[in-house]
Amino acid sequence: MILSGAALLAGVMGWPVAHSRSPRLHGYWLERHHIDGGYVPLAVPPERLGQALTALPALGFAGVNLTVPHKEAALGLVDEASPAARRIGAVNTVVVRRDGSLHGDNTDAFGFMENLREGAPRWRPEAGPAVVLGAGGAALAVCAALIDAGVGELRLVNRNPARAAALAARFGSAVGIVGWADGAAALDGASLLINSTSLGMIGQPPLELDLATLPAAAVVTDLVYAPLKTRLLELALARGNPIVDGLGMLLHQARPGFAAWFGVEPSVTAELRAFVAADLQSGSGETGQRQ
Repeated sequence: MILSGAALLAGVMGWPVAHSRSPRLHGYWLERHHIDGGYVPLAVPPERLGQALTALPALGFAGVNLTVPHKEAALGLVDEASPAARRIGAVNTVVVRRDGSLHGDNTDAFGFMENLREGAPRWRPEAGPAVVLGAGGAALAVCAALIDAGVGELRLVNRNPARAAALAARFGSAVGIVGWADGAAALDGASLLINSTSLGMIGQPPLELDLATLPAAAVVTDLVYAPLKTRLLELALARGNPIVDGLGMLLHQARPGFAAWFGVEPSVTAELRAFVAADLQSGSGETGQRQ
């Protein structure tokens, strides 16, 4: 890839950032659309995030993605945040506007719903309750997406009652809290099960959950994408449940940022999935759920 002096620049800020698949993903789109531009990993320690974001206009960057541990801190550092970012409490996409101001957005909810619609086109929000495992940043995005889609009841299963209560307070009566020990019982009558924890990820403890009470028609999705088919998805598939892996969320959440920075609406294709999945299967870098 050869960049001209007029190249458009974007990147991903994290600490560490070597594990990020975003350069590979955006690099694919840049090459596919013959764009004079680059997308680079930017290792930024937490105490220097404000300096790094402020420097973007001076360096000619069109914007950046943000990954761990910067998403929540960035919300207070951008000049303007989208309703989605404020509702979720985190920023994962920053766009440098023409006047040099920084606009922060959160595209995780968008990415989750696009992946779910693509992977389980027959699922409907009105089909029944959704069960969300976890109460972290990913769970916030998932809950926001499902409530906006019209899901009437969310059952939030988490080990930390205080964290679960804080999440539920953001969304009102639609979210009910269930203790981790009662997770299996929460599956009764559900139409959708989402794992938003890191359990089941390579290098992390397995997710232990009895699926016996989960209806056979319920969709099961795991935000973990390394491995692509987690133990949860394997167990669900073996009992006949439709499954959706987590890779599509990573791919779809990147689309709005790419369009804003480079002026082209990218597509998530089977070829792109295979290209990014090949990197996951090679075992290069660390593994994660997001950027």
